[in-house]
Amino acid sequence: MGRPATRPARLRNGFYIEVKTQGSSAILVRRDTKEQMFMAAEDYARTKNVTIRGEMRNDKWIEC
Repeated sequence: MGRPATRPARLRNGFYIEVKTQGSSAILVRRDTKEQMFMAAEDYARTKNVTIRGEMRNDKWIEC
């Protein structure tokens, strides 16, 4: 199996939404632009719970 990670994984720069279905854990979905993020949020919102997390830039959250 190998050794476990010693530090947490880093998120890439971009815009993130959190997608969650009833009774399951959340998944972060990344898009390159704000417009793409809003379009993805609309698509996922039809069947899932969506929370807009904001923009990740250099390991820091920036609110949209």
